[in-house]
Amino acid sequence: MREKGLYSVQAVVKAIDLLEALAQGSERPTIIVLEKKLGLSHNKAFRLLATLEDKGLVERNSTTNTYSLGLQAFEMAQHILKSDNLIRIVHPIMVDLARKLDEAVYFTIANNDEVLFLDMVDSFQQIKTADLVGRRFPFFTNAAGKVIKSVSSIDLFKRRGIPNIRELEIELKEISRKGVAVDFNGLGEGICSVAVVIRDYAGKVVGALTLLAPSFRMLQERLEQEVIPSMLEGGELLSMKFGYSRAYS
Repeated sequence: MREKGLYSVQAVVKAIDLLEALAQGSERPTIIVLEKKLGLSHNKAFRLLATLEDKGLVERNSTTNTYSLGLQAFEMAQHILKSDNLIRIVHPIMVDLARKLDEAVYFTIANNDEVLFLDMVDSFQQIKTADLVGRRFPFFTNAAGKVIKSVSSIDLFKRRGIPNIRELEIELKEISRKGVAVDFNGLGEGICSVAVVIRDYAGKVVGALTLLAPSFRMLQERLEQEVIPSMLEGGELLSMKFGYSRAYS
């Protein structure tokens, strides 16, 4: 195994440092701010930024002379999130949660107007829910869909004429406040789903960690003291892996 940093190209390292600096802040920095933050000379900072701008990775506001991530950077990030790398990042934490709680844990994503159950780590329980990998469900039928919509938009529900829209809006606001959704019987009689959202560096929704279990094992005390805290912790860890920070949301 090669020694870390042995073959690093400093110009590339500094370019990545610049991109990371732009990704971390909610404000658009000037070149002077970036120079001081990264210890770059004005000439080197200018040349690196100009190169990144030519590639669409950085955008410069000509009026304020400030910089931000360019469209190409976001497009590259989206390609990464949609690739197999996404599951590789999420799966280890799913394993930890499934073993800790001994319940099935899924990675779910928004796909068109539905929730797609993309990956699963099963429990060792004798009584368990059916495998839902590859299955799709309307947003409002399960905790995953509700937690995703609680931090995005309710327009979908309005367009589809969902009954009791006011009750749903109240429920989504409460889910947004708590950071977790719990649903009973939405995916079938006797099934409980618990979900927390996963965000990326820009605060956008990547998907949701979702636990499925028979309702009789999801008593209120266990939900509040064991399941929900563990799921929230897992969602937080995953969001951090995708670069999310509450300070920048």
